Amino acid sequence: MTGDHYFTSEPTVAAQPREVEFSVAGRDYTLASAGGVFSADRLDPGTAVLLRKAELPTATTGGDLLDVGSGFGPISCVLATTAPAATVWAVDVNARARALTTENARRLGAADRVRAVAPDEVPAEVTFAQIWSNPPIRIGKAELHELLRRWLPRLAPDGAAWLVVARHLGGDSLHRWLVDEGWQVERHASQKGYRVLRVTR
Repeated sequence: MTGDHYFTSEPTVAAQPREVEFSVAGRDYTLASAGGVFSADRLDPGTAVLLRKAELPTATTGGDLLDVGSGFGPISCVLATTAPAATVWAVDVNARARALTTENARRLGAADRVRAVAPDEVPAEVTFAQIWSNPPIRIGKAELHELLRRWLPRLAPDGAAWLVVARHLGGDSLHRWLVDEGWQVERHASQKGYRVLRVTR
């Protein structure tokens, strides 16, 4: 057994490169993945629900988009594909995940528009038209709340954040917490035990 988690900054588990295939909005994706990153062998079911049920950006969407906890980059790659005028910030503490996201953006011809960075590398002045996340629930509730308090305030005044959370992992309690924090929260969709939340100011 290894002590690594997908939220380890420098995974020591063997990379064992692999590929993950999935389809979103009529487009097929084949992305590089590896051991030591979140959901290394498949598109995570929660991420799949998020990408299927949330309102994806379009060709007219500009500005900066944020993917919090990007993993090997499935959300970032979909955002970069559907919103070619936008810049996507793919934030992850895991260096291997960031490298994979960069490689996958290059495969899609979007290397100039996807910036895979550590959390502290996002310039303080950048605000986001959209924030997307399948947040890392397993880091613990206090850490999760700290994560959301860090990034949600950087939403543009008319922006929206899209989150997916499994109901059995606290999707409904997170909804209530976000409301208590002063956010407008809509349960946009529910599917396969997951809640898709739309969060606005």
